[in-house]
Amino acid sequence: MYVNQATVIGNLTRDPELRKLPNGTDVASFSIATNESYKDKDGKKVESVQYHNCVAFGKAGELIAQYVTKGSSLYVQGKLNTSSWDDKDSGKKMYKTEIVVRDFQFGAKKATATTTASTATDKAPEAPVEYPEEEMSQEDLDSIPF
Repeated sequence: MYVNQATVIGNLTRDPELRKLPNGTDVASFSIATNESYKDKDGKKVESVQYHNCVAFGKAGELIAQYVTKGSSLYVQGKLNTSSWDDKDSGKKMYKTEIVVRDFQFGAKKATATTTASTATDKAPEAPVEYPEEEMSQEDLDSIPF
């Protein structure tokens, strides 16, 4: 049995780029940053950031491009895909690995100054998840790949 699966939850590093393939299929390209912190052998806190290239096709790509922007939180699950090509200038073999999105979920919107007023316990309330207000047809719902 073989498994090719990647799951990340992070923030977009840039706005998604939406384009169409020659056959008319929408494709969105974007990058997600994930953070990790740990203590090294001396007890110092070390922070590390990883960047993940992602691509979403069809309705998933269209929805991501429409509703998320740089800094937005996003969960993506998909398969890893590596492509290669020969660089025309240097003649070197180049590689690119990206997550081909199969499933995704929008994260909570960032809280604004007016929604982060301190509570009695000095904790900021979590920002509520905001969903699109427009109605989707049953055909649109059936075409979402998750």
